[in-house]
Amino acid sequence: MARLYTNENVPLPVVVELRRFGHDVLTSVEAGNAGRAVPDEEVGAFAAADRRILLTLNRRHFVRLHQVTPDHTGILVCTFDPDFAGQSAHINHLLVSRNDWASQLLRINRPG
Repeated sequence: MARLYTNENVPLPVVVELRRFGHDVLTSVEAGNAGRAVPDEEVGAFAAADRRILLTLNRRHFVRLHQVTPDHTGILVCTFDPDFAGQSAHINHLLVSRNDWASQLLRINRPG
């Protein structure tokens, strides 16, 4: 299963569901990085140093980060979806369908 790092904007129900699918999810709160206005570059570096795919809803900033720092362990950007279980299932499907996330940026948009 995948190792993920979520920043503060990923809803907790999504994290819970991803863990239920068997993924190793570390949140910014658990890592002690919440509420500190950590720059995006440091968020990305933290995820890469711990060999985790970065999961975020902050699409614009992390797409830009991917463009300027393409050497990372993977970035998965999502739109906000109030169907947390559905979004988690979509993320899970994407995670299990790929083996190599190195330097990859993938997007998940809310259906509809």
